[in-house]
Amino acid sequence: MGKKVKKDEKPPPDDVFDTLAVESRNAGTVVLMLSSPEEDVQSKACEAIYKFVSKCDENKKQLLDLGAVEHLLALMQSEDKIVRRNACMAVGVMTAHPEVRKYLRKQETTFPALVNLLAPDEDTVCHEFSALALSNMATEFSSKAAIFENGGVEPLIRCLVANDPDVQKNSIEALALLLMDYQTRAAIRDLDGLSPMLEVLKSDYAIIQKLALLALERASQDGENRSALRELEAISKLIDFVAHPEWNDLHVMAVMVLSNLLEDLESLELIKETGGLKRLVALITDQVPVDEEPKGGKGDKGDKGGKGSRNAKKSAKESAAKCNHGTSAKKQESADSSEPPSGEAIIPTLPDVKMCAAKAICRSARSSENRKILHEQESEKMLIHLLSHESFEVQAAAAQALAVMAENLASRDSVREWEGLGPLIKMLGSENLSVKEAATLALANLTTANSNNCQEIQTLNGIEPLITCLVDGREDAVANAACVLTNLAQIETLRVDAQNKGVVRALIEPLSSRNVTVQSKVALAVAAFVCDFDSRENFRQSDGIAPLIGLLSSGNDEVRRNAAWAVTVCAVDEPTATEICKLGGMEILQEIQMSSTRRSPFAEAALQKLLDNNLSAKYALTGNLSSTNFIENGFYDIGQLRPGTKFLTLEEYAKQEMNEKRPIILINAKPDPAFSQTQSQAELDAKQESSKTSVTGKNSRTGRDSKTHSPTKTRKQQEREEKQREEELQAQLQREAEAISAAENKPFEAPCDSTLLKYIEEVTEKIQPLPTTREQVKALAGFVAEKMGGSIERGQLSNFGWELPISQIKYELKSNVVPLGKIKAGIHVHRALLFKTLADKIAVSCSLVRGEYNRAWNEVLLPEEEYSLEDVLFAFSPTPGAPKFPPKTYIVDLIHEPGSLLRVDTPEAQTYKKI
Repeated sequence: MGKKVKKDEKPPPDDVFDTLAVESRNAGTVVLMLSSPEEDVQSKACEAIYKFVSKCDENKKQLLDLGAVEHLLALMQSEDKIVRRNACMAVGVMTAHPEVRKYLRKQETTFPALVNLLAPDEDTVCHEFSALALSNMATEFSSKAAIFENGGVEPLIRCLVANDPDVQKNSIEALALLLMDYQTRAAIRDLDGLSPMLEVLKSDYAIIQKLALLALERASQDGENRSALRELEAISKLIDFVAHPEWNDLHVMAVMVLSNLLEDLESLELIKETGGLKRLVALITDQVPVDEEPKGGKGDKGDKGGKGSRNAKKSAKESAAKCNHGTSAKKQESADSSEPPSGEAIIPTLPDVKMCAAKAICRSARSSENRKILHEQESEKMLIHLLSHESFEVQAAAAQALAVMAENLASRDSVREWEGLGPLIKMLGSENLSVKEAATLALANLTTANSNNCQEIQTLNGIEPLITCLVDGREDAVANAACVLTNLAQIETLRVDAQNKGVVRALIEPLSSRNVTVQSKVALAVAAFVCDFDSRENFRQSDGIAPLIGLLSSGNDEVRRNAAWAVTVCAVDEPTATEICKLGGMEILQEIQMSSTRRSPFAEAALQKLLDNNLSAKYALTGNLSSTNFIENGFYDIGQLRPGTKFLTLEEYAKQEMNEKRPIILINAKPDPAFSQTQSQAELDAKQESSKTSVTGKNSRTGRDSKTHSPTKTRKQQEREEKQREEELQAQLQREAEAISAAENKPFEAPCDSTLLKYIEEVTEKIQPLPTTREQVKALAGFVAEKMGGSIERGQLSNFGWELPISQIKYELKSNVVPLGKIKAGIHVHRALLFKTLADKIAVSCSLVRGEYNRAWNEVLLPEEEYSLEDVLFAFSPTPGAPKFPPKTYIVDLIHEPGSLLRVDTPEAQTYKKI
């Protein structure tokens, strides 16, 4: 047994405190320990705080109020690695609270300290939690700028290649947030950060792959970054990523990155050369890609942990990230015997992926060069295939992409040849409004300037669904359907077919929409379909004029322009033009033309067409009827219309009480039915009178020569006769009341003018056969002067009594409306109107011009009578005796020397036009 040796224990120095083990459950006490000069105490206090704040958000706020963050921030810059590590862990977790982040943003040392902890010589745990803190801080814009200014992007990129997945996860998340700022997008390219982000896509953890795709999606919004990604073969890598069915939950984000990359023409050319576009199309349409090799031989990746265990890793990773806020959740290697499916086994892509792919094509096709390449790669086939998908979102996205592709002329024919119109027409009946809207948009673009597609739509019975969309769909669908129908209306057979199916009535309701796009497109459709008399009448009787006129007052230029064009088409016939004037359309057009900002050639054309087909309004407004304006029955002259005065219809003028103003002169050359009826009644009475005459020649009613006297009437007979007379009187009163009621309910009929009708018959018989226009004009002038009171000597016009006779006619007719033929004493204004009316009936070209103070005159174009001998000898005369051309304008004298022709540029003509 050995000898015991006594240990030589030296007591601690007198100036050193004995070791003290302290147990504390109060957070304030631990915060005080952070101020200890001993590094071991600081380290343990930081570790205790880390565990405390990881429990809940209330603990983070409590420690913030106790001032722990200030001490932790200082300890993050400690010389001791363990202290720095534990302090960083505590701060990284606490940054999940918004109040903590708010406090840290105000501290100048926050971001330099966090960035310094990302240095290569620091501990991996420091990298993890410092990146976590930066990712939490980067949620606010001001923090993004501060991280960028303190050089935080480069160390975060360097951490992407770390072996620890938690470091990768926090770093890529921070970068994804920083890439929302344009400065970081440019810096990440200069710092070669795109390549590490692509490599991170190979991670075994779904959350890391998801964040990497998010970062790439934001980085690829920059054009130069897209160029750099092309050089890194990012497109091929992303397509390979989509080809992995086990990553289908991330395919949507991968397609979003591809969508950004495919915006550039260079990317499309590259993917075309490498065959990547056809491969992508095949993947989206769930088909075997061309030249696809079986992938079963690439199962050696299972040796690295196996992708089959990905879901377990993902759930473990996400739970670690959520609960421990960045605590170490290292790779859990688990063997899996399953191998990736071979190329023969087609696993359908998710509907969201198909939708994003269609949107990617749509986005890329916004450029004409890109559309050309996409058409060469037959992208329309994929989109047509997606139209039949069961998901409404996929259908809508595919239809929108086809709408953009249809801007390429060749694509329009390709869609028809590949039977893409049928599914689109079927989509018009979808209960989903987004699908209906997208389908109408595609059809609108496909039928633009393509008659074959228009014909195909009729063949596929697509007109009725389009008409239904006008009244049963959202506003954009209504506008698109109207655009399609407008395109169809360019072909007469299709237009007639649509009219027979009620398109005119269906267009009326959308005219009252408040959406300016709907108003514009529907007004244009109205102009396309009301181009014949029957459709205009249908439109007018269906009360479509009022909402159309309402669009003329729109504040939108395009709406006003299209509405004015529709009014131009509608005003071709007189009944519709009259209705437009009645509803105030003429006043609105005049107001538009008086405006310096709203006036347009369309409004001017509408007003001119309206006046050309409503000559009464034209003469009242402009005081001029050209030689091409022919006066017909129903024309009336109200005089010069004052500004701001509404032009009324003849019926409205006729219902006004009789006044002392000038009469409304009416042209209505028709036989008077009352006169004809009176004449027939007189003949009938004459026959009855002759039948009542006795044989002796005495009138049977007088009974003077009757030799026999009737016996005295009894009282009963007298009472019976009185009763009979009373019944006859009652019956007569009832008939008169019925006649008055019928007259009130009877539609308005303009007074007939049989005298004017006789004038027309007379000039047709006597003046029209004259050999030359000059002779016709002179003879007609003499005829008019004769019917209007004869010639008036110069200077005696004031003594010519014409006002009193016209007033007497007004009194006799009990109306302000006076037929022209009843005027027997007229001056310039009456004679010029009669001359124009009769001249139009016998095809003598002349114009009617109104002057001031009841002046009016007619202008005619006539050549000089013949060439003189001097002209024949010294000028180039084609044939002696022929009329001289060009013709000259003359004013026809109807007052002083009826038949005289006054050259417009002579003093006599000027005197004739003025007092």
